[in-house]
Amino acid sequence: MLPIRGLYEVAIPVRQLPRAETFYREVLGLEIGLRDDRRNWLFLRAGGPAGMVVLQERDSEFPSCHFAFTVGASDLERAAATLRERGVSTRGPIVHDWIPGASLYFEDLDGHELELFAPSSQRP
Repeated sequence: MLPIRGLYEVAIPVRQLPRAETFYREVLGLEIGLRDDRRNWLFLRAGGPAGMVVLQERDSEFPSCHFAFTVGASDLERAAATLRERGVSTRGPIVHDWIPGASLYFEDLDGHELELFAPSSQRP
């Protein structure tokens, strides 16, 4: 077995990097780690130094994907309200007994399904 301790980086294909950057920075609050103009990629910090999201502009078609971010239970309802205020449709929070935890689902501007997940140990 490899001693894997978690996931550090996820690459998300996008059609227009400036538009995606606005969504991920202004709506989700992610901070810039590094801008790679040569490849037209933007590395964003997700939760400080714990991990990165890499927005990668692509000219070709790509399938929509699913990505989940961890949040605290006390932040889930506030996140839902904030997303709705910004015109983003949401589904949930939905409780998952098998994980256990609660999730809020929504889409980014490229049709990727995003999830905010609050583990049950953080639920009230």
